Amino acid sequence: MSNPALWASVMIFASLHLSLLAQPLSKASVADIEQQLAPNAPNAPKTRSLNGTRNLVPEVRSIDLVIQFDLGSAKLQEDSKPLLDNLAQAMKGERLKEMKFKIEGHTDAKGSASFNDKLSLERAQTVVKFIHDKQITPERLVAEGKGFRELLMPDKPQAMENRRVRITTLP
Repeated sequence: MSNPALWASVMIFASLHLSLLAQPLSKASVADIEQQLAPNAPNAPKTRSLNGTRNLVPEVRSIDLVIQFDLGSAKLQEDSKPLLDNLAQAMKGERLKEMKFKIEGHTDAKGSASFNDKLSLERAQTVVKFIHDKQITPERLVAEGKGFRELLMPDKPQAMENRRVRITTLP
């Protein structure tokens, strides 16, 4: 691109687009969740290494969801249940039904590390229980508390966006 103004516009658009992708979702349909978590197209061409063996590495996919809990507790708020219902439906769907998932709880940086580690694990376990109650087998789900070790917005450690639940596919 030889036009500096056009180049600057493209860069601004790209940075805005990436920042929107980084935002946890407070609403997502079953199809949105499936699209984000499902592996790439099943008919995608397979690759082979030089010695003829398959060279396939499962792609780890994730989605950040805004799941609301009562302040300082792992009690799920009613407003978040429809989003978790959609997550459970997506996990039952054809594209995800054979997959396993890690459910990570994340907090902001308010409070001590030990308090937030415990709280984030309890919240992840609450989500696992909710999904399990929707007939997703417990063998497909792993809960992990991250506390505030992996902030989504490190420059704003107390921002609401840091409080989230990340769903990650497992190989």
